[in-house]
Amino acid sequence: MNADLLELGLSGVVLGALVLLGRSLGEASGMQRIGLPSALLSGLIGLLIGPYGPVHWLPAGLTERWIPFPEVLMTLVFSTMLLGKPLPSAGSLWRPATAQLLLGLTLGFGQYLMGGLVVLGLLIPWLGVHPLMACLIEVGFEGGHGSAAVMGPIYAQWGFLGGRDLGLAMATVGLVSSVVVGSLLVILARSRGWLAESESAPEPTPLAPKTPAIAEQTWFRGLERLATNLGCCGLAVLLALALQRLLLVITPNISGGLTEVVRIMPLFPLALLGSLLVQGLLERSGQSGLATPRPQAQTASLATDLLITGAMAGLNLPLLLHDWLPLAVLAGVGLAWNLLGLLLLAPRILPSPWFERGITEFGQATGVAASGLLLLGLADPEGDSNTLAPFSFKQLAMQPILAGGVITVVAPLAVESIGLPTWTGLCLAITLSFALGGLLLARSASSPSGQ
Repeated sequence: MNADLLELGLSGVVLGALVLLGRSLGEASGMQRIGLPSALLSGLIGLLIGPYGPVHWLPAGLTERWIPFPEVLMTLVFSTMLLGKPLPSAGSLWRPATAQLLLGLTLGFGQYLMGGLVVLGLLIPWLGVHPLMACLIEVGFEGGHGSAAVMGPIYAQWGFLGGRDLGLAMATVGLVSSVVVGSLLVILARSRGWLAESESAPEPTPLAPKTPAIAEQTWFRGLERLATNLGCCGLAVLLALALQRLLLVITPNISGGLTEVVRIMPLFPLALLGSLLVQGLLERSGQSGLATPRPQAQTASLATDLLITGAMAGLNLPLLLHDWLPLAVLAGVGLAWNLLGLLLLAPRILPSPWFERGITEFGQATGVAASGLLLLGLADPEGDSNTLAPFSFKQLAMQPILAGGVITVVAPLAVESIGLPTWTGLCLAITLSFALGGLLLARSASSPSGQ
């Protein structure tokens, strides 16, 4: 037991060192200034020195210790999403949040649709791939590294043994694509006048130099603030665990299949609900100052960097080289679908400013929620578009469904039980229904009676 704990601690220290190295090199190279997260550099370094890289400095036993990390880190990320942010009234949010939810669901189920069509029409007849490969676009793009790692054992139960590594590779492609392509789209939007005009920011007031006593006090207060914010995150996670246990008690009385879904569903969708409950409790008790935005953002950023670094460093390169062609085809189709949703559907479904809201959904649908927030920061650095609050509440409704939610878990079970053709047809009907619902909502809102 002591040896296991020591090895687990050592693996965590190595992972943290890779993140620190990547952040230092990323800052020195300027890659963060162009919107590329330094975790990609950390992961690349880990991949090069990992068990499947050209330099075998990290043994396979050490990187295998990182396998349980993604779900834990994703849970921590989602526990921070609504903490430290004032909860707006539901009346001001229902229209933009509903529109973004309908667009997000259209993109998500459309990824299953596109994956099914490509696998059925091209990849199975041409390359003989496993039918569950049709799930990889949604798992990698919407769910990211955490969902791909969590879903790996579920895929393995159905004979798709390479699903975890292929899903992690798809998540890496999605993350890079969302940042690079999304940044180019922001530049295009700026030149085409799609962005809302931002108000001029006031000039910052120069800070007076701190005396040693003030600096020491500031350091102590910063540490105290960080500990308090981490405590709020921990409370959100505890509430998520309590909700999970409650569902496991209730669902056997409803359906055995539903119980199985709850049993294998990751914890992080419930952590988002936990963060809402904690923030609401803090506001009602007049203690909202206990959770502040900056420490929450720093916690989520560190957890995301650790997650991406560990996932990339442990990639099975021989397996990826064997399956690079179907992976490339699926990634290209998924990216094309998300671009179509942004450029064709977003202007017709989302309220103004449509591009800021749409680019956030594009980032979420291609490279998880963190990419969506990053692209929103590029398009709206001053926060004038009021997009963050509707996006967060949309996530609260969407996260239990897709991106590691119920449908992500159910999809491989459905493919195996009813067959990929039937599942693809079902996704077609669902995708069209959500798209039509978004168009009808926009039409009703633009009519005189809907104003």
